[in-house]
Amino acid sequence: MPKIRQANYPVVELVLDTVGGWFGKHSRTSRPAEDFDRCSAEELVAIAKDLGISACELRGLAAKGSGAADLVGTLLTELRVERTALDPSIMRDLQRLCIVCRQKSRCQRELTKGTVAEHFREFCPNAFTLSALLEGNGRH
Repeated sequence: MPKIRQANYPVVELVLDTVGGWFGKHSRTSRPAEDFDRCSAEELVAIAKDLGISACELRGLAAKGSGAADLVGTLLTELRVERTALDPSIMRDLQRLCIVCRQKSRCQRELTKGTVAEHFREFCPNAFTLSALLEGNGRH
């Protein structure tokens, strides 16, 4: 099976790297998700607020790791949607859904086979937004 080149996602990586950096000061062997246990509820809420997400989402993001949203960028490339032209809030929402997606294996298979543009609506939690973006660009 050919390997798909994964693009970098600066927004998600920045969030996760920042979170990891904050907690990395305390321990080099623990993971950010484990380090949240050391925070008070108020500290966790404050960090999440700074990032524009809920505390629950922050815990989820940290648990997934920095490469958890990589497939959305590859999908955008396959759909010929320019990431830099997207409103940052739209990109953040796409990344957030990709991070928690349970269909990564299928997405990877469809990307590898070159059929993701035909089938993403069947499995992708971002299908509605991606379809709207494609329609806005005059593509269906």
